[in-house]
Amino acid sequence: MKDKTILLLLGAPGAGKGTQAKRLAVSEALPHVSTGDLFRENLRQGTPLGERARGFMESGQLVPDDLVIEMLFDRVSRPDCALGYLLDGFPRTLPQAQALDQALAESAGPEPSILAIDLVVDDAMIVRRAGGRLVCASCGHIQHSEFDPPRIAGKCGSCGGALATRSDDLPEVVKDRLAVYHRQTAPLVGHYQSRGVLIQIDGEGAPDAVFKAVTEALTERRGGAA
Repeated sequence: MKDKTILLLLGAPGAGKGTQAKRLAVSEALPHVSTGDLFRENLRQGTPLGERARGFMESGQLVPDDLVIEMLFDRVSRPDCALGYLLDGFPRTLPQAQALDQALAESAGPEPSILAIDLVVDDAMIVRRAGGRLVCASCGHIQHSEFDPPRIAGKCGSCGGALATRSDDLPEVVKDRLAVYHRQTAPLVGHYQSRGVLIQIDGEGAPDAVFKAVTEALTERRGGAA
């Protein structure tokens, strides 16, 4: 990329954002900036930003958007983000997206371009994916009762440990998370669509097929912008 570009990944929980983020970070040679990782890093290191966030978290409050933005910009000011970065986990709400837009517009230097990639997966498929996910209690290896079944029922194909369904993968829990997503996060699609920077991808295929569609869409978008 010649110009500084920020890639955003949108999509419901379970749409495959984490899988695609890791692959895109490698193929695009961009740092994968996860807000979850930023919180953990700042808390672990006891930074001033981390201590401010800890106060909110320990009192059961959400960390304010301006503090999350400050933590994010502290990270992306490092040299490895000079040509852009892939942002994972932020923004999650329309106010966060607007705060990010404002912070980028006010930052030094030319304003970077944003491309938002929306992985579109039907709710029923999300529930199906989550409900069949099996996690090894010993090594953390993940399999799926339908898409990647273990050779021996209940046994991890990697280490032989016991496989189980996580409590947050139960259908009722997934449906609650999807309801929150549709209420808080789905409006981001309209926000980035109105700016002309949204790329929508069918996320229901195999990970390799989805990745191919994403990279082809990025190539086409850059060609169209040339």
